[in-house]
Amino acid sequence: MKPGRFDRQDGAAWVFLAPALALIATFFALPVLAGFVLSFTDYDLYAIGDPSVARWIGPRNYTQMLADSEFWNALRNTLFYVLAGGPLSVAVSLAAALLVNSGRARFKALYRVVFYMPVVTTLVAVAIVWRYLYHPRYGVIDSALAAVGLRGPDWLGDPHFALPAIIVLAVWKNFGYNMLILVAALQSIPAEQYEAARLDGAGAWQQFRHITAPALGPTFLFVGVTTMVANFQLFSEPYVMTQGGPLRSTVSIVLLMYEQGFRWWRLGLASAIAFLLFALMLIGALVQLRLQRRSAA
Repeated sequence: MKPGRFDRQDGAAWVFLAPALALIATFFALPVLAGFVLSFTDYDLYAIGDPSVARWIGPRNYTQMLADSEFWNALRNTLFYVLAGGPLSVAVSLAAALLVNSGRARFKALYRVVFYMPVVTTLVAVAIVWRYLYHPRYGVIDSALAAVGLRGPDWLGDPHFALPAIIVLAVWKNFGYNMLILVAALQSIPAEQYEAARLDGAGAWQQFRHITAPALGPTFLFVGVTTMVANFQLFSEPYVMTQGGPLRSTVSIVLLMYEQGFRWWRLGLASAIAFLLFALMLIGALVQLRLQRRSAA
C-alpha cells in the first residue's frame, strides 16, 4: 500500500475524532487543569466575584491540609471504608455471581434482576430508607434483634458503629454491578476445564482455586480498581445519613472537600484536597496492578 493512503486514513480518523476530543478537552481537561491551578491559590468567596483578588500562594494549601488533624481523620475514615468495604463488596459480588451462574440455581434471571435492583435505585432515597432501618427505637434492624433477645446499638449515633453501618448499606447498594461483570467473566470460562477437573477428582474448592480464580484475575483487577475508586469518593451516604457525625467519625475526604469548598468557600483548599485524593486513588490502582501481575506470574 502507498504511504499516502495511510496519511488520508489518519486524517479522516482525526476528523471524526475531533468533536469528541474537543468535548473532552472542554469539559474534562480544562476543568482539571483549572482546578490544579486553583489548588495553588487562596481562591475563595471574594475571588468568585472578583478573580483578581485571588493570590498565588504556592503549595501552602497542601501543607496546610497535611498539617490539619481534620484531614487525617477524614483520611483514616476513608481508608477504613475502602479497605473494609471494598473487599467485602467484591466478596459478596463474587458469591452472588457464583450463585447466579451455578447450574443448579433456578430462576437465574429473577436473581439477576433482584440483585441488580439496588444499583439502579437512587442513592439518596436508599440512604434515607436505611437511616430509618437503623433507627434505635423504630428501626427494623433493632426490632429484629430485640425479638431474639438482643439489644442493638444506636447504629448511626455511636461513633464505633456509624461507619460500619454505612459500609453495610454501600455493599448492599453496589454489589449487583460487580456481580454482573463477574457473571460475564464466569461464563467465558470453558466448561471443558471443569469437566476435566472433575474427572481428575477435583472438588468444588479445588476447581475454584485452580480454574475459576486464575481465570478471573483480570476481572478481579477491573472490579477491584473501580470499586476502590468509587469507595474513595464516599460522600452521599454520610452526607444524608450522618452529616459526618457522630463526633466526625463518618466524615470522608470528599465530604471534607465539600465542606471546605461550599460551606466555607475555601475553593483553593478544596482543590488541593481533590488532587490529594487523586494521588491516593492512583497509588491504590498501581498497587492493585502490581499485585495482580505478581499473582499472575
